[in-house]
Amino acid sequence: MRKGGGVVIALLLGLSCMCQKNVRPKLFIYNWTYYIPDEVIKEFEQRFGASVVYDMYASNEEMFAKLKAGGGGYDIVFPSGDYVSIMIRENMLQPIDRSKIPNFAHLDSGILAKIRFDEGCRYSVPYMVGAAGVSVNRTKVSDYTHSWNIFNRTDLRGRMTLLDDMREVLGAALLTLGYSVNTTDETELQKAKDIVLGWKENIVKFDAEAFGKGFAAGEFQVVHGYAENVFLELDSQQTADADFFIPEEGSCAYMDNMVLLKGAKHPELAYAFMNFIHEPAVYSRIVDYLKLPSINTAAEKVRKEHARYSLEDLSRSQFKEDLGDHIELYNTLWQQIRIGK
Repeated sequence: MRKGGGVVIALLLGLSCMCQKNVRPKLFIYNWTYYIPDEVIKEFEQRFGASVVYDMYASNEEMFAKLKAGGGGYDIVFPSGDYVSIMIRENMLQPIDRSKIPNFAHLDSGILAKIRFDEGCRYSVPYMVGAAGVSVNRTKVSDYTHSWNIFNRTDLRGRMTLLDDMREVLGAALLTLGYSVNTTDETELQKAKDIVLGWKENIVKFDAEAFGKGFAAGEFQVVHGYAENVFLELDSQQTADADFFIPEEGSCAYMDNMVLLKGAKHPELAYAFMNFIHEPAVYSRIVDYLKLPSINTAAEKVRKEHARYSLEDLSRSQFKEDLGDHIELYNTLWQQIRIGK
């Protein structure tokens, strides 16, 4: 593709010069678990003569706490939209030089128009859109509806998990009540807390890390979480027996994004990586691996696998927004839920 070709050549020449000095540049990435296939990382390393140091986290809160504590020395991080807003406010990000990411042009304009956390994508490059849902082992569970109300079932007590994620779980409860996942109304939030406390009676635990493995092992029969985390653990028969759904009430939709941290030591390599990710042939392999909807229109045309759910399935879901100081109310209620008060 001619558009942006000069930029890509310049990046390659710059990286080539580094390699000629017998210095193999390193790119430090902090990302969600299971989020990029190893073969894609290896292809990037081979093409650009680089080494990728790749660490993983299980929640935005974990990522943010580590960065604020000064840990990691990362170049690229993949926060969800609400945390992009927080990191902008905290002066943690560098503005994005769009001229160095010509493949940004492949992103779905309709999706870009819905972004409120960083309008115009001044500090972020969208990576993936999706939502947490519910996975059910159909060989063990029957007569259920595609609703959050499945967690009210006492006959499944001790065989279900909810995400250990404050916004996701309270958001699910708020949606069952017909409220916004971004409400700051204390009365609405107290009602949502009461619903979650009812669900808590029936679950084994709040789990953001091992729910996929537990589901695959038969330890859990109903889990709240991300389809990609669950199905990557399943064999072909287990996959056929599993039902994943976005509840009819909706879910907390996410848009995860690539951002360049302030003080990143390898910005040019970081730009090369972000541009590489949105090459249609590369991005199509990522969404095929995750079986998620594609927000890269060119990649959608060449992907080989069907997504487990579509962008249309997310129509009732809501993006989480930065709550500012109101997050403290959520924190308080979540602590009360976790310690049982």
